Amino acid sequence: MIQFERFQLSNGLRVLVQEDVSTPMVVLDVLYDVGARDEDPSRTGFAHLFEHLMFGGSVNIEDFETPLQLAGGENNAYTTNDFTNYYIQLPAENIETAFWLESDRMLSLAFSEKSLEVQRKVVCEEFKEHYINKPYGDVWFKMRELAYKQHPYRWMTIGSKLSHIEEAQLTDVRQFFFKHYRPVNAILVVAGNIKAEQVRVLAEKWFGDIPAGEKYIRHLPQESRQHEIRKLEIEAAVPLDALYKSYPMSSRTAPGYYVADLITEVLGGGGSSRLHQSLIKEKKLFSQIDCHHTGSVDPGLVVIEGKLIKGVSLEEADMAVEEELKKMQSHKIAEKELTKVKNKSESAIVFEDMSVMNRANSLAIYELLGDANMMNTELGKYQAVTADEILTTSQQLFDPCNSNTLYYRSKQ
Repeated sequence: MIQFERFQLSNGLRVLVQEDVSTPMVVLDVLYDVGARDEDPSRTGFAHLFEHLMFGGSVNIEDFETPLQLAGGENNAYTTNDFTNYYIQLPAENIETAFWLESDRMLSLAFSEKSLEVQRKVVCEEFKEHYINKPYGDVWFKMRELAYKQHPYRWMTIGSKLSHIEEAQLTDVRQFFFKHYRPVNAILVVAGNIKAEQVRVLAEKWFGDIPAGEKYIRHLPQESRQHEIRKLEIEAAVPLDALYKSYPMSSRTAPGYYVADLITEVLGGGGSSRLHQSLIKEKKLFSQIDCHHTGSVDPGLVVIEGKLIKGVSLEEADMAVEEELKKMQSHKIAEKELTKVKNKSESAIVFEDMSVMNRANSLAIYELLGDANMMNTELGKYQAVTADEILTTSQQLFDPCNSNTLYYRSKQ
């Protein structure tokens, strides 16, 4: 059981503390309830752009990195379609440096044309390097557009178009910041060698007088249930033919999420998984194949993706994948196999919780989902999944009319 304390400042900032005297370090994690799904469809990529802008100086601190390095700290951030997360790790005796730095950039960024221009160039280069010039780089642009027709998951975190970042104006950026990056839309987690009372004092001192802002209420268009087979073919200068399949699944907090998660482990969880054993080792159709899911807050996708052996046709490979899915739909999983994937999931959860950084991050995400104590109850939800539920969910999940298939052909 992970023990933690929770309180809230008068400006709405939620604060969680997880004490751990076994480490000399402390992690300060700030999660903002804003991701790519919250963007204007004509101005995408802003949440990710802010991940970069937040390191470009704030209203009272021009240089974020130097004071942190002098305090023996390190930091990073990441953006998803659902949220944006910033974290600092440093020796416990220097924790106030982290409070000072994070509170100032929550108070206000140092908005300037120069900072925007610098970070815009960085993001544009990232877009070109990873999504335009890289082999298979456009796969998820195509797959998201195929799988989502209404929900803003239809674009990637980097944005749907390079032009949206190239044309971002300072007024747009400022407006986005003061709409989303406010105490009332944020969660602060402090984990490590620190007492809850100390965190309470420091949180009040550094964050307490920041204006609350307005609570952001989502009104996102929800995806209609899919009732059709969707297919797309692409031809490009890539080394190997590749197959991508996706299937809409439950949201992160729905019971079906845990069932789907275990199904992806059965199919693609390492060398002993069904797809690897059947399609790589036995039939030698794929050089690599994987099954995973997007894990998103709103209904996500179960994904199967693989690179083919040269000479194997995409049609043959696709048919072989479908055969494995039909086995999931027609035969109940053996208890031994189910126990194996449950044990693997348990090991992953326990191992992840060993890191103070991961604990801080997980507490922030679970709080965002509505209950930080999910950190202590998730394991029980996996253990409660039955073979009957695996069978029923597989029948629903892998219905052909719930499928999105992308053939990525190598130009000869």
